[in-house]
Amino acid sequence: MTGFKNRVQRYLYDYLTLKRRIIIIFLSSSLIPFITIVLISYFTIYSILTNKIQTGIQNNLRQVELSLENSINNLNHVSQQLAFGGIIGNKLDEFLSTDEPFERSTMLSELKEELGLITFTNPSIGLTLYYFLNDDSYELENSGVKEHFSPKELPLLAEYSKISYYGPHVSNNRFDNQYVLSAMRKVDLPNLNDVYVYIETGFQLTQSILHNDAIGGATSYVFLDNDGRIAYSDATADFQMDTLFPHFDKDQLSGTQNGYYWYKEISNQGWSVISLIPKSDYNKEMNRWFVQISFFSWLFLGMSLFLAWLLWKMVYRPLNAFNKEIELMAQNEVQTAVVQTRIPEFDFLLNQFQEMKKQTWELFAEVEVKEKRRADLEVEKLLYQINPHFLMNTLDTVHWLAVMNGQDEIDRLVSSLNKLLHYNLGKLGETSTIQEEIEAVNQYLILQQIRYDFQFAVHIHVDEEVLKIPIPRFILQPLVENSLYHGLTDDGYIEVDVRLTDKVDISIRDNGAGMSEEKIHSLLHTPEAENRKVGMGIGMNYVKRMIEIYYGGQAELRVTSEINKGTTIYLSLPIGGVINHD
Repeated sequence: MTGFKNRVQRYLYDYLTLKRRIIIIFLSSSLIPFITIVLISYFTIYSILTNKIQTGIQNNLRQVELSLENSINNLNHVSQQLAFGGIIGNKLDEFLSTDEPFERSTMLSELKEELGLITFTNPSIGLTLYYFLNDDSYELENSGVKEHFSPKELPLLAEYSKISYYGPHVSNNRFDNQYVLSAMRKVDLPNLNDVYVYIETGFQLTQSILHNDAIGGATSYVFLDNDGRIAYSDATADFQMDTLFPHFDKDQLSGTQNGYYWYKEISNQGWSVISLIPKSDYNKEMNRWFVQISFFSWLFLGMSLFLAWLLWKMVYRPLNAFNKEIELMAQNEVQTAVVQTRIPEFDFLLNQFQEMKKQTWELFAEVEVKEKRRADLEVEKLLYQINPHFLMNTLDTVHWLAVMNGQDEIDRLVSSLNKLLHYNLGKLGETSTIQEEIEAVNQYLILQQIRYDFQFAVHIHVDEEVLKIPIPRFILQPLVENSLYHGLTDDGYIEVDVRLTDKVDISIRDNGAGMSEEKIHSLLHTPEAENRKVGMGIGMNYVKRMIEIYYGGQAELRVTSEINKGTTIYLSLPIGGVINHD
């Protein structure tokens, strides 16, 4: 897995040259905002156009439905006047009931006048007649009727108890082949039960309704009866008459079918009118916008590639000049002619590089001289260097001389000093243990008790569990040294307490003169060199820096003190020992 990852990284490194990276970055910075704007514009314009088209279609469809309802209501109203109970219906009953020729002739003339008056006062009414179902005949027509007239063959739109609505269908008027709506109402005459009044709308009214379009002449209409059967269709190839509309659902008002978007409006009478729009016409505006955006996208992409190429050429010439300078420097050659790129920033860098190259050669010469002098000094230093083992061996000799001559105090002093130097200078590694640190503190205190002319007590308590825990080397002695050098007098004492809790808690107390807050701050934050005038030359600042290096923020060093009462130093270390040392 690691090998495959390395091969992929190597391939990407070789493939992604500076030229390719410039082009990728430039195209990304150019195309990403452009594509984002295009997508936002697309969805915005799509939403606007869709809402505009759908609103127009729904409004147009509602207008068609209202116009048809008004036409049907008008047919219903006129048919009521012609049915029994109306003026003409009553006269028709009298006409059919009498056999006297003169009266029939007179009444026939009156009926025709009444019919003419009604059709004249209702210009939206076309062909009107009375139809006799039993013998399939008709009377009192106001215009010529086509042969083979039969209402039974008309497409039924809606049917109620006494009236049926048909259409749109071709008019039965002999002189008219336009589409019309029609109604046929039963006339309940006392003596006859097979008489119906048949009425058509004016053809101009129906044509104006059917040619009412929302998107420029591409709309077709389908009329459904109450059961979803197609009573009329402008698109007979895909929606045949006298068949059920595909997937008919009264609650569904829009959808797609056979390459059309369709929208439905349901009348108060239960029948429906559906508007059909071909998908190609519906998406015409969107497709036009998409072609324009595609053209500008390709143009923008070409311009971006051209600008990326110009940018690469602009960067390549200065980089080539830098490469030549570096090659000359690697070959220890100096180019006398100053290269100019005609780009101020690159020219400045080239001049700086040439200046740096000049200074580098001068530094090489200077380093060569210094190295020669340093080698001479090393030889001289070796002549005067004292080996630490020589110093400790010499102290051992003094120790045995003191033993041989009965000098117990000197023997004790030299032994403690030798052990302390051995711990300080020996090759025991950079870390130690708490046990070794406590032993070094004991040796240090022995030396100080011999050195000073006053007596002080030392109490050391260490939990056995912490003796082998590793800690940084030489961090307890500077803390004990602080108690000695800051006000400890006769009858003084130093308490060293090391306990194990969730951490290693170390406390060092004394009953000396105490320190001010300013003095404590100085001890903790003054550089080590400021403390070399006393003791072993290692101050509390050294301890603070050591625990920060080794433990990070997990260790803590605090100092509390009261004047004329004493000082307490708290050191808290993680149980895990040394955790952060390079």
